[in-house]
Amino acid sequence: MSSQITETKQLNEDKYLDSTLRPPSFEEYMGQDKTKDNLKILIEAAKKRNESVDHILLCGSSGLGKTTLAHIIAKEMNNNIKVTSGPAIEKVGDLASILTNLQPGDILFIDEVHRLNKTIEETLYPAMEDFVLDIIIGKGPSARTLQLELPRFTLIGATTRTGLISSPLRGRFGATYRLDFYEQSDIENIIARSANILNVQISGNEALKNIAQSSRQTPRVANRLLKRVRDYSQVRGDGIINQATTQEALKMLEIDQYGLEPADRRLLEMIITKFNGGPVGLQALAAACQEEADTITDVHEPYLLQLGMIDRTPRGRIATKSAYKLLEIKYPENQDKLF
Repeated sequence: MSSQITETKQLNEDKYLDSTLRPPSFEEYMGQDKTKDNLKILIEAAKKRNESVDHILLCGSSGLGKTTLAHIIAKEMNNNIKVTSGPAIEKVGDLASILTNLQPGDILFIDEVHRLNKTIEETLYPAMEDFVLDIIIGKGPSARTLQLELPRFTLIGATTRTGLISSPLRGRFGATYRLDFYEQSDIENIIARSANILNVQISGNEALKNIAQSSRQTPRVANRLLKRVRDYSQVRGDGIINQATTQEALKMLEIDQYGLEPADRRLLEMIITKFNGGPVGLQALAAACQEEADTITDVHEPYLLQLGMIDRTPRGRIATKSAYKLLEIKYPENQDKLF
């Protein structure tokens, strides 16, 4: 159901794009000012004490810059960064291999840290607290524990689902920061910077504003839309992005001025027409939309909640007045009395 254009998770085509456009420093990283200020203090204090930075947990929706921040932290600390993800660490041996190959001061970045299995988490506890790795040799009564010392390192975890991280693991992070959706002005600056790097010419502020408005307040989506509008302007125009080619490209992609695509509007329509505006449970909504529940919670819901199009209640999801207005459906007069 979801489109690859406004999909906030990284796609194969984004890997080269992200590495090319990734800001190398806090100065070039636009937005998230509070988080940046806190990280600068954390890093500067660690440098003065000649220590590794405390373990850091970065929370927020996909595409907001968590991986970029991890790379900037590593660069600011003049240390290497090793990148992996929760699903990629399937066995304790996988984790042991990663940890024993770290050098003093290295940054270990684990994306989707909430998807680590319980056995891996329990192995991480002593590694994060005491910088030791406990390896169990043998089974049953003859089993014994071998303890290996690890170099002092920094674990940076990134998650889109903070609630799925167990309390013991969450408590071992010394600093937790939440990344919010970006302001319009920050997205415009990001697009302008990316256009300059990609050698793409944008004519006029209106074209820039239109792309930013349709970017779901997310840098990754903004960069992806910039590429698609660039493609359209090169094929149907003179290669220069202007307001006309931008609007035509977005219309062809079926993305409106709010950054909503047909899948988002269909989800809202299902809540309103099939479930009378809600409340509706996640599984029922997923079945009605023929979509995975995780896709609804990770891709569609965060932005629809940010726009105020839906609300989540203990009884389920409900459509707000804004959703009815967007779809040009009359809002029932007695709807408010139901909640």
